[in-house]
Amino acid sequence: MEINFLALIVAALSTLVIGFIWYNPKVFGTAWMKESGLTEEKMKGANMAAIFIMAVFFAFLIALILQSLTIHQTGAYSMIGGGGAVDIKPSYTAFMADYGTAFRTFKHGALHGFLTGIFFAFPMIATNALFERKSWKYTFINSGYWTVCFMIMGGIICVWQ
Repeated sequence: MEINFLALIVAALSTLVIGFIWYNPKVFGTAWMKESGLTEEKMKGANMAAIFIMAVFFAFLIALILQSLTIHQTGAYSMIGGGGAVDIKPSYTAFMADYGTAFRTFKHGALHGFLTGIFFAFPMIATNALFERKSWKYTFINSGYWTVCFMIMGGIICVWQ
């Protein structure tokens, strides 16, 4: 079982597409700017190329961990020592023959992405927002974005074999 870097890159890039839609002024962009305390003037002058490159890099790191959360066969693979295992037992080979593609669907990956968003992203963003004195609206806009991103990313990673 190898890491599918192409799937991870596409999953990471999907966060930009979702962000362009989610933070569009006609969707949540205007509300997000207001709740964040940002203005058009503050938004100008930033090095957007660097911001987007770093955003994709961070999303790639997220995709790396989402792979282990969405693909259950990763656990079986890790039990034999990963790719460096010399003595692979017939039981592992039989298990992978029977269950190697079980639960490898977009829907299953999206489910795990949703759970990750609700039980990981939301509490993390909400905790920061509490200390930063941000509103619940701010919290729900940002955690909603990451939950949708995790769902799409998880679906891409899980289905792409």
